[in-house]
Amino acid sequence: MRQLALHWKIIIGMVLGVAFGFAASAAGATDFVVDWIKPFGIIFINALKLIAIPLIVASLIKGISDLQDISQLSRIGGRTLAMFLFTTVTAVTVGLGIVNLVNPGQVVLPETRENLLAAYATDANQRIEIATSQAEQGPLQFFVDMVPDNIVGAAAANGNMLQVIFFVVFFGVGLILIPPDKARPVKAFFDGVNDVVLKLIDLIMATAPYAVFALLAALVVEAPTADLFAALLTYSVCVLLGLAVLVLGFYPLLVRLFTGVGYGAFFRGIAPAQLLAFSTSSSAATLPVTLERTTGHLGVSEEIASFVLPIGATVNMDGTSLHQAVAAVFIAEVFGLDLDLTTQLGIVVTASMASIGAAAVPSAGIITLVIVLGQAGIPVEGIALIFAVDRPLDMCRTIANITGDSTVAMVVANSVGKLDKESIAR
Repeated sequence: MRQLALHWKIIIGMVLGVAFGFAASAAGATDFVVDWIKPFGIIFINALKLIAIPLIVASLIKGISDLQDISQLSRIGGRTLAMFLFTTVTAVTVGLGIVNLVNPGQVVLPETRENLLAAYATDANQRIEIATSQAEQGPLQFFVDMVPDNIVGAAAANGNMLQVIFFVVFFGVGLILIPPDKARPVKAFFDGVNDVVLKLIDLIMATAPYAVFALLAALVVEAPTADLFAALLTYSVCVLLGLAVLVLGFYPLLVRLFTGVGYGAFFRGIAPAQLLAFSTSSSAATLPVTLERTTGHLGVSEEIASFVLPIGATVNMDGTSLHQAVAAVFIAEVFGLDLDLTTQLGIVVTASMASIGAAAVPSAGIITLVIVLGQAGIPVEGIALIFAVDRPLDMCRTIANITGDSTVAMVVANSVGKLDKESIAR
């Protein structure tokens, strides 16, 4: 086992976890898994989240301070945001194309719809209340929320990651503008912090196969009943097909066109981060590993990766945006609503914008989906229809989220001469 690559160990942990979960369910040992197995997976996720803020602060300050001047930062930032917008709009368009071809909502029977609405009404109402409070805010509230009034308070919760990034970028700009002799000790301090955090990531990742086992075993024993999954199978296939188009087709094609890096080398480099994203359903929890794989195995320089990836984990949610497009049309079909071209174009815009600033935590996409449904005139209580399969689909769309981030990092790095192709795994 010690000779195996990390991604193979994680795959083995996933397979054994699923098998153990099914065996525990059959033996009536659900409580044992929840009480004695699942906590180890939660501890692992918490450990990754624990170092997310220190990693962002140290790596982003290091990356920005390594730039020569403000013009470099502006150029990299502009290209990053342009690529994020392009990949997000593409993801939403792919989702709408697939769901309009398959029409999954037409196969859901009325009695199944009523059962789902009743079973998940409480969860749906909670998400609706959160989304309603966000929708009532002013048009510029996003920019107000982005600027913290207390950096210590902002850093106290991973949900405020965009505020932390704003402060760190602002701090990095100041570091560039002061004389080099005064900036040097500050840079040396954060370089040291960055090295320590990277070592902590290595220690945490040594337990990843065991944590993945615990997370998957708990997911299986806590899964909804099989008949609900069967009713939503077509919808799930639409989402998974769209995510496969992104992960297996669109992203490697972008990498190939803009960097010349091959399909196999790209996936060998990013695979462990993808597997961890699947297990944790959290871009934030996966961020430390995404940074390590992108810099250590995909040739992206630290200054580019440390700038692009933390921002991507917050504003670039391609998988989530695709899922929202599919879910909106699916729910509309279940309720017998026809969405014209104008409404669906509105979904493209709203889903793209709603993904910006969405918390990089499990099921955050459900909250932003309420906003998308409201804009399209679709009954928001319809989100109860998809709760039964949201968790496994969330796992899959997180893969697309972090793969998109890594793709953009490679493209941006290559555009500014910061991609070391010789170091990429072959």
